[in-house]
Amino acid sequence: MEFMLDTLNIKEIKKWSKVLPLAGVTSNPTIAKKEGKIDFFNRIQEVRDVIGPNASIHIQVVAKDYEGILADAAKIREQAGADIYVKVPVTPAGLAAMKVLKKDGYRITATAIYTTFQGLLAIEAGADYLAPYYNRMENLNIQADEVIAQLAQAISREQFDSKILAASFKNVAQVNRALAQGAQAITAGPDIFATAFAMPSIEKAVDDFASDWASIHGRTTI
Repeated sequence: MEFMLDTLNIKEIKKWSKVLPLAGVTSNPTIAKKEGKIDFFNRIQEVRDVIGPNASIHIQVVAKDYEGILADAAKIREQAGADIYVKVPVTPAGLAAMKVLKKDGYRITATAIYTTFQGLLAIEAGADYLAPYYNRMENLNIQADEVIAQLAQAISREQFDSKILAASFKNVAQVNRALAQGAQAITAGPDIFATAFAMPSIEKAVDDFASDWASIHGRTTI
């Protein structure tokens, strides 16, 4: 399993990179907008400095047409390095661009996936990661679990190298279901990870252990 952070907030990335077995950081224009008028590629370098050379970074193209997607991808690689995963939406133009980009050695994260068929096409186009939008699918009455399960079965059956990087979550339960259905990776905002540890019972158990030890040894450390 791979756990990634869906944010460009340096404070949050520093915080959670110390806690999580962090596999990478993902972004898109909407996430970048939350950070205000930043120098985008300087921020990406800051992210790299925090997470180190081994974790992945995923940057999304903005253009919607074939030529524009290729140009955006070239700019991303020029500014951020060849090890960056370029996020390309699974549209007709995006699929056409993916095939060319893969031949040129790009790492691709196929994004904006809402259907099994989109995912299957992205696999065949050579995408390294597939990013189905879990909560957005549920909001559209699309069975997100079924889509992920079918993509996982196809990857396993045909022995493809693509991985499912499930995204767009509103709660931890959705994350659990995505992983249970075969997603190899998830990306979620810091709020989702914070919620996972917000259960009062966890803190109470830790407090009880410390209290019981202190009652015998007079301190709360070994």
